[in-house]
Amino acid sequence: MVNNLYINERAISEELPPYIIAEISANHNGSIDRAFELIKAARDAGANAVKIQTYTPDTMTIDVDNEDFFISEGLWKGRTLYDLYGEAFTPYEWHGRLFNYAKEQNITLFSSPFDETAVDLLESLNAPAYKVASFELVDLPLVGYIAKTGKPMLMSTGMASMSEIGEAIEAARHNGCNNIALFHCISSYPTPIDQINLRAIQVLKDEFKVEVGLSDHTRGNLASIVATSLGASVIEKHFTMSRDDGGVDSSFSVEPDELRALVAETKDAHSSLGGGGQSIRSEVEDGYKKSRRSLYFVEGLQKGELITNRHVRRIRPGYGLDPKFLEAVIGSRATGAIARGDRVTLGSFE
Repeated sequence: MVNNLYINERAISEELPPYIIAEISANHNGSIDRAFELIKAARDAGANAVKIQTYTPDTMTIDVDNEDFFISEGLWKGRTLYDLYGEAFTPYEWHGRLFNYAKEQNITLFSSPFDETAVDLLESLNAPAYKVASFELVDLPLVGYIAKTGKPMLMSTGMASMSEIGEAIEAARHNGCNNIALFHCISSYPTPIDQINLRAIQVLKDEFKVEVGLSDHTRGNLASIVATSLGASVIEKHFTMSRDDGGVDSSFSVEPDELRALVAETKDAHSSLGGGGQSIRSEVEDGYKKSRRSLYFVEGLQKGELITNRHVRRIRPGYGLDPKFLEAVIGSRATGAIARGDRVTLGSFE
């Protein structure tokens, strides 16, 4: 796989531990001070980036009393779309302050734009990358508009068929963006662990030849850790200071200690994969080779004496010849005087 995807000079690559994104989403609960607190807490937990969402209720939908606009199932059942987005959105006037604060805290901040005005705002703030949300993946005009910025694009695939994913990638490339990663994503909030279907990560990698990560809506960190072992190069997880605070996304968000554990555990999972190559052995085993069995003389011999089975045994430690040489040693003659406990070496017999 050819990788040329960087966000603020940090590579997104299967060769590195996963790039960890803390998604604030609506977990600021309408308070910019809480948003600041989340940015700092994500930095302190070791996340590589914080992500927000850029929309208003009016750029997402319309305010009408129509059955089509009511949510009929799931976590937000019974609410209108307009009402939900009115509670969850991050005000445009906050964005400049949030980007400045993230820069002060030395952590990357970028966003999911939901229409062209959001892209324009984020461009004015020099956003380093863009996320395309699962529900917007089929909005090819928006995908193309984002692609024209020339910034890296991370695209979630929840609900999308393979052909729809292919169309989004083509729209991005047609409009000048080749720096693309996909997120395997199940658009269910929260996602049951038995529905996360992590083997899809390899399917996406094989089909589209791009970096693939996981946008994880499960509770806990298990899915993200397993995804790392399957080659996920970027992990996105919703983040809150406390699930007890309530809010639109809090029930499937991780808290600061859990985010810190996610960073450490995905790094360990990546490290456990090793470097591959021709050898399956690890350097840490080298010191234990001396504990393997090898050939030792268990009775003394004189020079020229015939070596028999009673003279040699396969025992620990491992400083003598490998046991595979036993047949060559038996029936040969000692090249010199040998004491009980001497190693069998190539020079011990002829």
